[in-house]
Amino acid sequence: MIRILLNGCNGKMGQAITRSCELNQDFFVAAGVDKFKKEGQPYPVYENAFDVKEEVDIIIDFSHPSALAGILDYAVAKKLPIVVATTGLTEDHKKLMEKASQTVPVLLSANMSLGINLLLDLVKKAAKTLHSTFDIEIIEKHHNQKIDAPSGTALAIADAINSALPSQKKYVYDRHSSMQKRTRDEIGIHSIRGGTIIGEHTVLFCGNDETIEIKHTAFSKNLLAEGALKAAAFLADKAPGLYKMQDIFES
Repeated sequence: MIRILLNGCNGKMGQAITRSCELNQDFFVAAGVDKFKKEGQPYPVYENAFDVKEEVDIIIDFSHPSALAGILDYAVAKKLPIVVATTGLTEDHKKLMEKASQTVPVLLSANMSLGINLLLDLVKKAAKTLHSTFDIEIIEKHHNQKIDAPSGTALAIADAINSALPSQKKYVYDRHSSMQKRTRDEIGIHSIRGGTIIGEHTVLFCGNDETIEIKHTAFSKNLLAEGALKAAAFLADKAPGLYKMQDIFES
């Protein structure tokens, strides 16, 4: 059984992982970390990871970018693998993870869904074939409580497309500030926020007289929780290094 320290345990994703672990005998949340209090958690919850008394095997981080540095410090100090699923991270955050990965295994994914990670492979294949004559647009939709825009997943999709191209395309966010025709070297990225939409990502390859659409829709946060547990199982016995969800498929 893998004993988990759940950072951000009182958030929506933390609660989803807690429920998934209760239904899966291979995982056990030994303790949680969260600065926001919530009654009724079936495990001890601390405000600071360094106060945790329980023995744990791995960390799953579904918190806030501001909490990343602290939980990485704890992972390095305790030599614990860490799955980072927090979104809205900056390049500075990624540098912190790269540094930590020299000591412990770190898996970073903007989206824990296995379907989204398959979509990343599909759009790379499509981009290789279509980029010279097709325009590429990304539309992402999320609930009205989501803070960051565009989503980390939308940016990961754009990065995946660019990684497959001979020359990099620039990212254009919405179009209200630029009154000019679209250029060929763009990837348009658009955000919609409303209601209780869990997550929807659509990639459009728009050519002359035809459009190819690749789309993923999440109907529940449970799929993200299950993906995070798969990532934890994969990472538990790995050597130090920086890993991604695609590594799970390749293994």
